[in-house]
Amino acid sequence: MLIQGITNLVSNAVKFTVPNTQPQVDICATHEWQDDQDWVRLWVVDNGIGIAPEHQERIFRVFERLHSNERYPGTGIGLAIVRKGLEQMGGHFGVESQLGQGSRFWIALPSAVLPTL
Repeated sequence: MLIQGITNLVSNAVKFTVPNTQPQVDICATHEWQDDQDWVRLWVVDNGIGIAPEHQERIFRVFERLHSNERYPGTGIGLAIVRKGLEQMGGHFGVESQLGQGSRFWIALPSAVLPTL
């Protein structure tokens, strides 16, 4: 589920770009102590089209699309998969974005549930 979630976030970062603009995607991770637990937060930051604040919770629901399938093809389930997987692993997720200014998606998981590399 973790690999699928990260894949969906990166895929969306590349897909939802302004026409004729080279996509830029940055991925970083931070380590945090919260609620008496170690957490790892992964950020996927892009220079895409952005998301208006009033739609930011909606995009994590199944089949919720903000754009036509012709303009940005997809099933409308990618971010719902991210949400469901993180909830099953005891994690959190979110987005910080403004229209025309790109997006910063994040996922946070207790470090105890992450595989060791």
